[in-house]
Amino acid sequence: MPPPPAPTPPPRPAPPRAGGDTGGEVALAPLLWLALALSMGAAVSLGVTRFAYGLLLPVMREDLGWSYTLAGAMNTANALGYLLGALVTPRLIRRWGASHVLLAGAVLASAFMAALGFFTAPWPLMAQRTLAGAASALVFVAGGLMAARLGARAPQHAGLLLGLYYGGTGWGIVASALGVPWLLGVGAAGAHAWAWAWWGLALLCVLATLVLAWPAHSLQKEELLAQAAPAPAANSFHNPLPWRRMALALAGYTLFGVGYIGYMTFVIALLREQGVRPGAITLFYALLGLAVVASARIWAGLLNRAKGGGALALLNALLGVATVLPALTGAWPVVLASGLLFGAVFLSVVASTTAFVRHNLPQPQWAAGISAFTIVFALGQIVGPTVVGWVADGAGGLANGLVYSAVALWAGALLAWRQKPLWRAERAA
Repeated sequence: MPPPPAPTPPPRPAPPRAGGDTGGEVALAPLLWLALALSMGAAVSLGVTRFAYGLLLPVMREDLGWSYTLAGAMNTANALGYLLGALVTPRLIRRWGASHVLLAGAVLASAFMAALGFFTAPWPLMAQRTLAGAASALVFVAGGLMAARLGARAPQHAGLLLGLYYGGTGWGIVASALGVPWLLGVGAAGAHAWAWAWWGLALLCVLATLVLAWPAHSLQKEELLAQAAPAPAANSFHNPLPWRRMALALAGYTLFGVGYIGYMTFVIALLREQGVRPGAITLFYALLGLAVVASARIWAGLLNRAKGGGALALLNALLGVATVLPALTGAWPVVLASGLLFGAVFLSVVASTTAFVRHNLPQPQWAAGISAFTIVFALGQIVGPTVVGWVADGAGGLANGLVYSAVALWAGALLAWRQKPLWRAERAA
């Protein structure tokens, strides 16, 4: 069977029109505000819908008598839903547009988060985590596409704009870190105090959805104009993606999904086992979230420069270091450094794949390219939590589970390091 056709080099951005975006600070300001508002999509889809579970896992496990394997399976179910959502999102975007998919996904994610507070049996909770994962994929893929389009308006600042969008996950993490302990206190007088936390997090998602309405409406006008424009002669939207040429980056990103999710699922439980005080755990998680927000500026230059898998490789390697540190020692300065490094890196790994797509594929294929990385990301996340939970149920406990996660991240770094830019590979051929 002949290999799929190689992609043509992405066209260079046209010079700015008179009165248009010049890339200067004044013209950049509206894009920064749009990216910040759009980042509420990342806050909903990852910061709250997925990562807040790590704060609630120890409480729910104690209350409901779960093993670590079952506790990890809850995030595996979330990742399975995320995979299903990622598979259908490109089709939904073609049919309804990215802005409508973004808002619909945020509304559904809010509803499914609220439903988690009404169940105690494992299977209904797992079903709700699956549905919430599917809704979060709609938000994350559609928001990532819209952020990439924002970056196309000011290519020299594209790394910053992408980083701002993905950094919104940090705002969700910070809000969860500060809100969940208070909500658990509110419900402490009754049974299943964790239910109040799910309802409060659902309200947080609703508020973020209201903010999302502005960038969705603003970017919808541009989307309608793009749909009305004549299609490219090559009809590249429907051309197959160069899967074989992207294989190393996709494999590296799959292992990122396997490795990082173990840390985000179980690190709070590990800190509790190590005797870290609740206030210190709140500080740890809040600082991790703030580091995610700061990562937009830290790695913007790298995302602009790295056309191949170099950014993904470097960030995966650093993430492996952050992941293994709490498994080696419970010393508080080292644990805090682990959280800061992890937060400063892990969402930039996600941003690096969107940057890879933007650098190497023509714009009509951006949605399909982002979705491809999202799918392999979800596959990795399906494996990660359950395997780490199974390892943690063994003699080595959670520390061994995080070692497993770090090894997966380092293996992903080695694969990504070998990924070359697609258009350079084509020219060389």
